Amino acid sequence: MVPALFTVSFAGLWGQQKLTLGESLAKAKELGYPAVEIMGKRPHLSILDYTLDDVRELKGDIERLGLKVASVAAYTNFTGGLESREVPFVEVQLAYVRRLSEFAQLLGSRIVRIFTGYFSPLLPYNAQWNLCVEAVREAASIASNYGVTIGVQNHHDIGVSAESYEDFLDDVGHPNCKAMFDAWSIALHESDLYYWARKLAPRMVQTTVADYVRHPRWHLNADTSNYLRLAEDGLRAVPMGEGFIDYASFFRGLREGGFDGFVSYEMCWPLRGGGSQENLDRTARKSLEVIQKLIVA
Repeated sequence: MVPALFTVSFAGLWGQQKLTLGESLAKAKELGYPAVEIMGKRPHLSILDYTLDDVRELKGDIERLGLKVASVAAYTNFTGGLESREVPFVEVQLAYVRRLSEFAQLLGSRIVRIFTGYFSPLLPYNAQWNLCVEAVREAASIASNYGVTIGVQNHHDIGVSAESYEDFLDDVGHPNCKAMFDAWSIALHESDLYYWARKLAPRMVQTTVADYVRHPRWHLNADTSNYLRLAEDGLRAVPMGEGFIDYASFFRGLREGGFDGFVSYEMCWPLRGGGSQENLDRTARKSLEVIQKLIVA
């Protein structure tokens, strides 16, 4: 397994210090990561801002830093836009995936990450499932023209449980569609991390890791002067090893299942200690140390 740092960590999306793509790559090198996952949108690798020549120049910068590009991360939601079906939302996103696949090829990466879709009340669940299956299958076919694999991350609603994720990949049934299976979502579902990591490891090309602590939430009822427990806990990102996710079991399953791909660390949520560059650096360094131990344990 090869550790990577996801550049979304320095995109400023959650109140943290914002770095350009070039600065993020240099920071990954400084922090000791051998590879990067590149965010495929602004403020990093946007298809609107980068030409093919720009990407070739970026490739040279990455080579001079001695980094590998683990993957390029596309941001898709194939159930988006159901309120206006006349707009070709899926086609637009597939064109986006095509361009990022071309970028990935030029950068020497063999993976483009995608998501499925968020559930909408505007269409029956099974119809949304089929919409996502067909879109992911076409994305896999498109990416294959560039020698790039599509990796589906278990993030969006459709196929997010471990059981449905496995069935989703089976329904897509394309040899160029692989798993990018993460622990954090199924840990929140209280699924067996070891079992599912071991089972899905042979299908995986990457996993994204981050750790969190739970913040139980309560609401003060003024009528009773007492608190009502709210259904969902809040989460706060913390360095790897300081949260509730049993990564020891997850990585044991990955190793026993034969996974040998990229392990991409992300700081993609409000972080304990705040969003200063100093805190980001400290968290990323500590997390790399934990990841390296998990890989060889």
